[in-house]
Amino acid sequence: MYQFEKMNKKLLGSQVEEELLNYILNEPVQIGEKIPNEFDLAEKFGVGRSTVREAVKALVSKGILEVRRGAGTYVVSTSTLEEDPLGLARLGDKYKLALELLDVRMMLEPEIAAMACEHITPDEKEQLRQLCGEVEELYLSGKNHAKKDVEFHTCIAKCSRNRVVEVLIPIINTAVLTFVNLTQRQLMKETLETHRAITDSILKGDSVGAKCAMNMHLTYNRQRIIQMYEEHRKEEAKNKASE
Repeated sequence: MYQFEKMNKKLLGSQVEEELLNYILNEPVQIGEKIPNEFDLAEKFGVGRSTVREAVKALVSKGILEVRRGAGTYVVSTSTLEEDPLGLARLGDKYKLALELLDVRMMLEPEIAAMACEHITPDEKEQLRQLCGEVEELYLSGKNHAKKDVEFHTCIAKCSRNRVVEVLIPIINTAVLTFVNLTQRQLMKETLETHRAITDSILKGDSVGAKCAMNMHLTYNRQRIIQMYEEHRKEEAKNKASE
């Protein structure tokens, strides 16, 4: 459980904002869950309610939180501006966005994995092996693995030695985070197996194997998102019918 520290002096809103985001990520508070109310947060941080209000507003503007009148403040994303500089994670209809992002990933990442086989250095091989293991360890222990997952795919992209691919890395990062936020560990077995297959193929310099493994990884992701999207649309239709 995340440990709050009482502050001896009044913090700036930006400092409380950072601490609040750390709480959301490390508690963790899942997507769709409510954070403590303004009064409780002010007491925990040892600051005034106006300072907490300022921090909440900042996270709302970044698409992390959503204030629902009469219901409280909810987490709607865990993607920060630094992780998602294009702001895609703040677009409406997360299921449709996830599908569109996966379509782009399927155009790019299998070929990127194949290119990585040709250009990866010995040091990068060790880094990729380590990242694969760290994602697996975090996943199996029930901890938030999203950032390490992003680092894993970023490492592969950088190993392609293609400067245009490096410019496109934020799109891949946003896609990974959007998928993780939506599925909440529903594809643990498939993710770990395909991550390992991708890593092993790249380490061996097997470009065909890396391409196939990445395709399989993304196909599992896409199938699950399609299923969730259909369930979401049915639920929406059901709710509208009952109004």
